Amino acid sequence: MRSSNPVFTRRGFSREGGSAGFNAPSQAGGPAVAQGNNPYAAQPGTNPYAQQPGAAPRNPYATPDQQQGEWAPYAAPAGGRMTMDDVVSRTGMTLGLVIIAAVASWITFDGEKSLGIGLVAMLGAFALAMVQAFKRRPVPALILSYAVLEGVFLGIISEYFNTYVDGAVMQAVLGTMAVFFGVLVAYKLRIIRVTARFQRFVIGAAIGFILLMAVNLFAALIGGGDGMGLRSGGLGILFGIIGVVLGACFLALDFKQVEDGIAYGAPKNEAWLAAFGLTLTLVWIYLEMLRLVAILQGGD
Repeated sequence: MRSSNPVFTRRGFSREGGSAGFNAPSQAGGPAVAQGNNPYAAQPGTNPYAQQPGAAPRNPYATPDQQQGEWAPYAAPAGGRMTMDDVVSRTGMTLGLVIIAAVASWITFDGEKSLGIGLVAMLGAFALAMVQAFKRRPVPALILSYAVLEGVFLGIISEYFNTYVDGAVMQAVLGTMAVFFGVLVAYKLRIIRVTARFQRFVIGAAIGFILLMAVNLFAALIGGGDGMGLRSGGLGILFGIIGVVLGACFLALDFKQVEDGIAYGAPKNEAWLAAFGLTLTLVWIYLEMLRLVAILQGGD
């Protein structure tokens, strides 16, 4: 059975398949790639694009009139299949909007006096991200709107940190880039192997990390200061490193999504989902880097 959680299934993984949720169709529309020949192949029945045993494949993106309740002949998804160029261009658009909005808000707002505006932008970005995460298909307008609001928040919070820790933003940007390219190289060399067990561990660890940070924030709101002290001092450094490592692990999941989508014929509009996932992960890493730099330089 495929996971009922669209956040997890949209990353290209089945719940029980142990690997990606796409099977590669043959060039001529014949049987899918044999399981023994494809180390990343999903278990039978987990792939919405896979051919069904004994029948021509059904196009999940065809209209009801086209399907008429029957198995339609194999055809490329509406709009074509996703390519690396699609992923790069969509990611460039999304990250570009984040950067433009961040620079504009940095110039326009005073970081310390505008933290309330930054908080509203962050909550708006979070709401849009959740809406997109639980939609069946990517919605470019939602993703781009998220990018703008996230950029506003990042610009304000970055200006705030840079006021107290000179150079923190540049160091955080360089650190984020180093993590991105480091994980990319490790993934391409197969030093990092994304399996179902790896995915479950990363998602479980991330949920635990977020819940712990939420409890710390709640304690800070009630008692003042840094709550349980998880975001300052020695514990702050430890949890900052954990946050960066988790972000790096999610980058590996994102690369796996892109690789499987291209190899196994995902629809072209899935490139927006890949861009969305990469943007979310890079923002996570940047914020953890920013906090870590501030603590290490005594600005916590």
